[in-house]
This record gives sequence, structure tokens and C-alpha cells, in this order.
Amino acid sequence: MGKKYVYLFREGNASMRNLLGGKGANLAEMTGLGLPVPQGFTITTEACTRYYEDGQVIAKDIEDQIYEYLAKMEEIVGKQFGNPDNPLLVSVRSGARASMPGMMDTILNLGLNDTVVEGLAKLTNNPRFAYDSYRRFIMMFSDVVMGIERSKFENLLDEMKEKKGVKLDTELDADDLKALVKQYHELYQKEKGEPFPQEPRVQLLEAVKAVFRSWNNPRAIVYRRLNDIPGDWGTAVNVQEMVYGNMGNDSGTGVAFTRNPATGEKKLYGEFLMNAQGEDVVAGIRTPQSLDQLKETNPEVYNQFAEIAEKLERHYKDMQDMEFTIERGKLFMLQTRNGKRTAQAALKIAVDLVNEGMITKEEAILKVDPKQLDALLHPTFEAKALKAAKPIAKGLPASPGAATGKIYFTAEDAVAAVQAGEKQVILVRNETSPEDIEGMHVSQGILTARGGMTSHAAVVARGMGTCCVAGCGEITIKEHEKVMIDKNGNTYREGDWISLDGSTGNVYAGQLPTVEPEMTGYFGTFMEWADSIRKLKVRANADTPKDAAQAFRFGAEGIGLCRTEHMFFEGDRIKAMREMIVARTEEQRRKALNKLLPMQRGDFEALFREMKGYPVTIRYLDPPLHEFLPQDDEDIKALAEEMGLSFDELKHIVEGLHEFNPMMGHRGCRLAVSYPEIAEMQTRAVIEAAINVNKEGMQVVPEIMIPLVGDVKELQFVKEVVVKTADAIIKEAGVDLQYKVGTMIEIPRAALTADEIAKEAEFFSFGTNDLTQMTFGFSRDDAGKFLEDYYSKKIYEFDPFAKLDQTGVGKLVEMAAQLGRKTRPDLKLGICGEHGGDPSSVEFCHKVGLDYVSCSPFRVPIARLAAAQAAVKKGDELGQK
Repeated sequence: MGKKYVYLFREGNASMRNLLGGKGANLAEMTGLGLPVPQGFTITTEACTRYYEDGQVIAKDIEDQIYEYLAKMEEIVGKQFGNPDNPLLVSVRSGARASMPGMMDTILNLGLNDTVVEGLAKLTNNPRFAYDSYRRFIMMFSDVVMGIERSKFENLLDEMKEKKGVKLDTELDADDLKALVKQYHELYQKEKGEPFPQEPRVQLLEAVKAVFRSWNNPRAIVYRRLNDIPGDWGTAVNVQEMVYGNMGNDSGTGVAFTRNPATGEKKLYGEFLMNAQGEDVVAGIRTPQSLDQLKETNPEVYNQFAEIAEKLERHYKDMQDMEFTIERGKLFMLQTRNGKRTAQAALKIAVDLVNEGMITKEEAILKVDPKQLDALLHPTFEAKALKAAKPIAKGLPASPGAATGKIYFTAEDAVAAVQAGEKQVILVRNETSPEDIEGMHVSQGILTARGGMTSHAAVVARGMGTCCVAGCGEITIKEHEKVMIDKNGNTYREGDWISLDGSTGNVYAGQLPTVEPEMTGYFGTFMEWADSIRKLKVRANADTPKDAAQAFRFGAEGIGLCRTEHMFFEGDRIKAMREMIVARTEEQRRKALNKLLPMQRGDFEALFREMKGYPVTIRYLDPPLHEFLPQDDEDIKALAEEMGLSFDELKHIVEGLHEFNPMMGHRGCRLAVSYPEIAEMQTRAVIEAAINVNKEGMQVVPEIMIPLVGDVKELQFVKEVVVKTADAIIKEAGVDLQYKVGTMIEIPRAALTADEIAKEAEFFSFGTNDLTQMTFGFSRDDAGKFLEDYYSKKIYEFDPFAKLDQTGVGKLVEMAAQLGRKTRPDLKLGICGEHGGDPSSVEFCHKVGLDYVSCSPFRVPIARLAAAQAAVKKGDELGQK
């Protein structure tokens, strides 16, 4: 017996997720629980991987297994594929092991052809239903499998409705639909140069291939990159007997959640449409009714569904997102999965499930995606302004938050606007589709005219933590003309400002002021649990007292990186800085540095005060000096006059500082080697600031960080300058002050010789931004130009500047940590690149034994939660308790 590539639903269970995909594993689990699940089989993720290995063909042994299991399925359901007297019709759906909403395409009613449709009409005594199912199948198959634009079919449907003078699809009769099927056949023949495939087995195999292909469609690749999903996982395919929600008014289809996915309220929540198929609810083509109305129209089905929903939530110990169909009054469950939810809902549900005794605190910590917390750290509208503002329209509150921005009508335009420097963008569409993913990602808010709370826009926005108002029927959107018209007839064009309230569904004209969030309630409780579980400390990268205060409010336990050069760009400071740079003698340089000293000292005092005694790591001057000087002749001329120099003199200095590759040029500790007086001034500022605040009763131990060291002798040289200056000041002040001198590990050579460097350094902080640049050999600013090609050609799956490359750069970090601690067992280790706020990178830092991560203030809560999850996953001593 060769490898098994196909499983009946009754052969699997929830633990087989990697093989059967999320959907297949859950269908198998529900079958095992005895729930009303239409039967079928799953083709495994391994078959998908093999399909790509074999050059995008389905191997003979896999094809044979598919037909073997099709025969078993026919036996179970008592129907035959392609038999007009007793036809088996199936749906073909993808299902990867990680939920990827709207990324993969579904095909319904597969198995229909010109003769089977006649049989189905006779069998059900419902020709309208049979032809409605057939025209849907032709459209889906042509779009998903054969790549014919869906809109070409939709235009024919719209023309037919117009001709008949009706608004809804359901108002077309059997003859209209029969005529439409004929038109669809003609369109297919014209597009493909061959007739629509009539053999059901051919349809099935083509559909399976299409699902496998869709694993690598551009939007799936983008989604995986945004959500850390590896490209080699592949997707499974689920072939399931069709049940019909479009058989008449006693049939319907819906999507429901066991708790409200926007607020977390414990109440069955969802939407359904009578006489419809599943795609109608999710695609947002017709606006659905709420589940409460089902209670009134069919209490029996509602009660049965409520019972199943409760059973599934208790079984999976999490909020479930379920799809169901009612066929002639009988309920069927099509799928269940852990539901996507907003950040507010995620926290409430996690805390409630612990309080209900369903899960432990450790399990609760794993239920919230750290990146989601971002949404809670974002603004709401100012109450006063909100009260005074009049909504221009109201839609469904699909994803909370407050967004204000300029309108763009296509995803491409939104992306282009952001690339051109627009900071606030609102994407306005009739409905979104998976192609819009990049435009949705860059937007502050999303507004759609159609679709419900479970439409594509709503689900994706909730997952991204982006504010969204969906199904706003009070506005008219003309996408081609780039115009939006509100209910009062006012017109809004591309670039006009609007504001969205994702918590109420209100839309406002113009810009509304926003206010910052509070860290209380469920958020506070949940983060307390996280803090009690994690081992890694979390610090922030902060250069100003304002950033430091923000970081402290978000729970930072110190500053892991203060970039002193950011303090030199303000008015009078930049002047003194430039005097220092153009100085021709050490004496002139010291004179300019003396002007900077009180400013730097004041900055450090303010940072120490904001951090209330937590550690503050101060990185000495890092960038090349030319960054502080103007480059244009006009600006050089103006500055020369101001500084009492001739234009030629200053131009000569600017040109002399020009470097071919500044990132690897005269910067970091190399500046202090050439001009030790810079390090002296900075040391004086740090030490005097610490002495001053300690007089106020604080216990500050400053950490001085020397950047860009590649050789222990560089560090030795600069450290001597620091220690000599610091000790003299401390002695003169007659106080007892501890301080530490360490370095940033950002040059591969430093990582390779970390045992040597640790003889001088009391701490290492990994500057993973530069370490990534130097390990890969490309600059962060230029990589953007070619990384897209690398993603599309599957050379890279993610941006190594956003998520730490654990195989290469990570190996250097781990090696340096081990070598450093061999020399100095109490060596403190941290990371201060952008990676400090990326959850998968935080988990890596936990694994290799770092003491802390440092990230931007707004990512501090994200890092705190990621660190707790890392501890739970590693099953640390604390996780075991």
C-alpha cells in the first residue's frame, strides 16, 4: 500500500490538522461528534506539496485514490456522480492548516452538466432551483478554475434582471435562468474556444488542481507574508456532498459565531439568507437577516442550531465561527473553526473563558494574537467632536477603532498614495475582494457599500485590527468615476477627507480629532496574567521624554535604545552640532560640544525621570556626520552665511564628508576613535544627569552603549575615554554612582568574536537592523526595490527587516550570546532592532536566552504578550506551575 493521500471525513479527527488542513480536520471532528455534516473526503496537504514537486501535475497514484474515495463516498450517500436519475453533486473547498479567510476559492454544485441539470429539475420538481444551481456552477468554475473574469458573467445576469425589470436574483424564473445558462455556455465557448466540460470527473480533477494552484496566487502569498505562514505547508482540498439553501423559502444558508466577534458578548450572533447559497452571505451581494429572525421564522431549526453551537464551543474551548445550511427545513453543519475576532472581543472572550472555568490562564494567553493588541492602542474619536458631528451615513460596525483619512476607491490607488507619502488613507469600495488585500493593509479604515458583518471586508479588517464600516447602503459608490454620494446627495471625490467610527458604523465628512486609548478593564487583567507568566523583560526604543512616557504607560521596563543623534536635529542644537562638524581644530570642536552639553544633559535627566528608576541604555552618536549638513547648494549657501564661512569653504567640507557607502562608513564608534571629545561630552552629559536625578532620590544606573564595534580594540579605546571621564566626574562630585559600558552587536565580526568583546563589554544589545543589513549584504532602504521579486519568485517568504531571519542572522545572535556568556556569565543580553516588537522574533529571543527585547513604544504590549506566549510554549518552569 503506497502513501495515503485521501481520507473520508469519518477517518480523521481534529489532531490531524497539519495533514487534513483546518477545515478537513474540523469536518472530521464534527462527524465524530455525530453532528449533521454532509459527508465527503479530504485530499491532504501532502498531495498539494507533491503536486508542486511533480511540476504542477496530479500524479496517477493520487488521481486513482481520489476516484477510489469518490466511489466510497457514493456508497455512503447513495447517489452517483454524473447519474441524472440520482445525481451526486459536490462542493470543492480549500482548507490550509492556518485559516486564510477569502484567500482560497470555493466551487459549489460540481457534477452538474446539461443532462444532470434536467434530472435534478425532475427529481426535485423544481426547475428554477436546478438552473439556478447550474448557472452558479458555470460562473464559479469558469472564474476559479479557468480564469475567465467573473464580472463578464455578472454583467449577463444584470442585463437579464434589467430586461425583466427586477432587482433580485430570486425574482428570475426557471425560463430566465435556462436562457442565462445558454448565454453562459456561449460566453465560455467564446473565451476558451471549446465547450464547457460536461464530464463530472474532469470537472472534479480540474477543480482540485485549481485549489492547489490557488495556494500560490499573489493574494495568498501576500496574506502568508503578513501572517507568518510558511509557503511549504500547502493546502488540503475538501470534497463534500452538496446541501442546498437555494431550494425555496424553507431553505437558507448562514454564518454564525458562538459569541459576538466584535464585542465578545456571550450570545449567539450571526446572519442568514433564505433561498440562497453560501457565497451570497459571505460575498456580501445581498444584505442578510440577523440570526434572531431565524428564531421567529423557524424556532425548531434555531434551537437545534443553538444546541450544536454550545456543544462545539465547549468541545473546542473557544469561540466558534460556523457555516450552516438549511435544506427544506433540515439543518446541516458545513464547517466550524475558531472565530476571527476583534482585539476587544479577543480579550473579553479570553478572560471570560477563564472565569467560566473552561480554560487556564496559560491557555487564555495563547488565544490572543499579539499583533491584534495594536488595535487597542489606537485612537477613538474625541467625545465632544463626535457629539457635534452629524453622520452622513450609517453602515454596520464591522471592525472597531476610529479612522480619519483621504478617500481612495481602489486598492492600487491606496497603495500608490501611501507610497507617495500620504499618511491617512480610507479605502472606499462597493465590496472588497481578496485582490484588495494590499490596499486594505495600508489603509487606516475601510468603508464598503455592500456586505454584512461576515463579508470579506469585515473578516479581513478585524483580523488586521483595521477600522471598518461595511454594508453602508446609504451611500452610492461609483468606483469607475471615483465618486461617493451620501444620502443627502453630497459628492465626495478621491482625496477628500472622511472619518469612520468602526464601533458604531457611523460615517462622517471631514476630519475628526481622535484621543488615545486607556489600558484598563479586560486589557489590564489579561496583561497582568501575561506579565506574571513571561520571563523576558520588555523595554522601549525612545529618544524623547514624550516617547518614554508613552512607553512607560504601555508597560515598558526601561529604555533599551536611546538614539542620541535624534536629539541633535532641533533648532539651536543643529546649529551647535554643525559648528562642531565644520570645526577645523580640537579646540573649536570642544567649544561647540560645550554648547551641546547642557542640552544633552537635560534630555537624559528627563528620560531618567520618565523611566522612574528603570534602566536606560544610551547609544552614543552613530550616524555619519554628513547627515547633519545640507546637501543642496542653496542650503549650503544660506548656512555658510549664517556660520561666517565662504560658500566654497563649506562646500569643500560637505564634499569631504561625502561617502560612497555611508552605512559602512565613518560612523558609530569610528567617530569616537577619530574625535574622542565627542564621547567625552556624551559621557559627561550621561553621568551628570544621573548624579542630578539621583539627588532627587532615584537609583539610576546608566547604561552606556558604544555602537558599531567590530573589533575588541575599538571598544577598549572608546571605553577608556568613557571610564576616565566618568570616574573623574563621580570623584569630583563625591558620590557613589554605578554605571555600565556595553556595546551593540551589529557587525557580523562582532558576533563571531563575542568572547573577546565580552572581556570589555558588560552588556550586549543586538542591533538587528544593521546586523541584518550586513549579514544579507543589502541595505534596508534599497531592498524594497527588489524584495517584491524575491517574494513572487518564492526566494524569500518574508521581509527580513520586519521578521528576524532566524536561520542566518539568528545563528549569529545565538552564537554571540553563547560566546559572550562563556567569557562573562552575568553578561546582560538584549535586542533593540525593529524586530523587538515582532512576535515570532520575540519567541526566538526567549529561546536563545536573551534578558530583554526593546521595541517602539506602541509595540510594547505586543512584545509583553509575545514574551508570555513564548514562555507558555516552551513550557518553562512557570508554564508548568
